Amino acid sequence: MAQDDTSGAEAGDPGGGGRAADLPATGWAVLGLLSFGAELSGYDLKKWADWSLGFFYWSPSFSQIYGELKRLEKAGYATSRTVTPETGGRGKRVYRITEAGTAAVRTWTREAPVEPPVLKHGVMLRLWLGHLMGPPRMRDVLATHQDYAETMRRRAAADAEGAATEPAWAYTELTLKWAERYYAAERDRAAEMLAELAELEERQGREDGGRPDRDQGLSPDQGLSPDQGLSPDQSPSPDQGLSP
Repeated sequence: MAQDDTSGAEAGDPGGGGRAADLPATGWAVLGLLSFGAELSGYDLKKWADWSLGFFYWSPSFSQIYGELKRLEKAGYATSRTVTPETGGRGKRVYRITEAGTAAVRTWTREAPVEPPVLKHGVMLRLWLGHLMGPPRMRDVLATHQDYAETMRRRAAADAEGAATEPAWAYTELTLKWAERYYAAERDRAAEMLAELAELEERQGREDGGRPDRDQGLSPDQGLSPDQGLSPDQSPSPDQGLSP
């Protein structure tokens, strides 16, 4: 295996300016993947991200990964070299974290504010708009999500078993176990919502005599007009808050 070239600032000289670089979350994530010590290509980093980060944060695209690798090299947090197989063929560029990069990501993990999780749940957005979808379509969405959650749970469980074989991945194993429990809960919540949706359909059927409108969602003339909303004396003032 021949080495063609090496690039990246010297360790201990981040960006040549002596101060820590201001990286986006994706940059810290890629640097974190390199912090496990292996020399990795962009393709390797993508596989590692899918195997771990994708379960609890997000998995960056190839373009994001290569963009951040350039940024990390410029900051002096990573170096790279092109390696060519001994049998010949096309070489590949591999990346390794520097001492400055290790120090920077360690400081970031210990001192940077931890953002609270932001929940953006597409399935619940559809359920919130269930009066427009109708029960049949909502059942399909929930059932699909239930299957997806179980698939992800199985993947996380299998990857947690794989991580257990390597002591350096002990914390990765813990996050994967968390992911397994998270997706199990998502699967179970979807089952609960399906049962509650069935109860809602039954109740609505008793209330309206089984009108087919319930399966079609609200028709335009069934919605509230602007003049039919809450009158000013019906809505709580800012000082009153909602009553229990």
